[in-house]
Amino acid sequence: MEPIFTTQVTKIKNNKKIITDDRVIHEIKLDISINGKQIVSMMATPKDLKELSIGYLISEDIIEKVSDITKFEITDIDTKIYKVDIEATINEAKSNKLNTQGVIVSGCGRGESTHISLKSIEAKVMQDDFQIDAKLLFKEMGEFYTQCPLYEQTGCVHTAKIYIDDATYFIGEDIAQHNTIDKAVGKALLAGHDVSRAFLMVSGRLSSEMVAKAVMHQIPILAS
Repeated sequence: MEPIFTTQVTKIKNNKKIITDDRVIHEIKLDISINGKQIVSMMATPKDLKELSIGYLISEDIIEKVSDITKFEITDIDTKIYKVDIEATINEAKSNKLNTQGVIVSGCGRGESTHISLKSIEAKVMQDDFQIDAKLLFKEMGEFYTQCPLYEQTGCVHTAKIYIDDATYFIGEDIAQHNTIDKAVGKALLAGHDVSRAFLMVSGRLSSEMVAKAVMHQIPILAS
């Protein structure tokens, strides 16, 4: 499924009603199963679903690293539901607790966006001397939105960018803000990069689940 579709909307401007076409974003349900057991369902924009799944599972401390995955398969059940089947070495205790325990952190609406436990966050807290020049941060933030095609075309997604070096960066775009980090980081990890020597930029607020994900991925600098 293409992430963008066109629909008719009603606009009111200068006391006049206009019926016009507008480009908006699809949203699908993603069911993730590991070793034959479904462990989570999430809503997502249908783009970079492999990267989203892997980034999410590593941020939740269920999978430690990409090389622990031996099989990955995505199936579109119908136009609104996608299923991911993974075979991997996992943290069984974390997997079993995914839907029953963990700190409920602020997400969009009343739904849960992560189950990362406070103990896991504390265990991942870094003592790091990694630094960047403020000029680099301003430059990259200034270019950020010009590098996000879904945002450019619709204006209705959140974005994240993980910067490795001048020639290497990864973008995540999704309706759900927390998904953007998992997509961007998932891309970097699949490409074999060390995100503990990178910095992460996100659109919008820095809510607790955004910071928790950055900590779990060992990213030393987070900018909004």
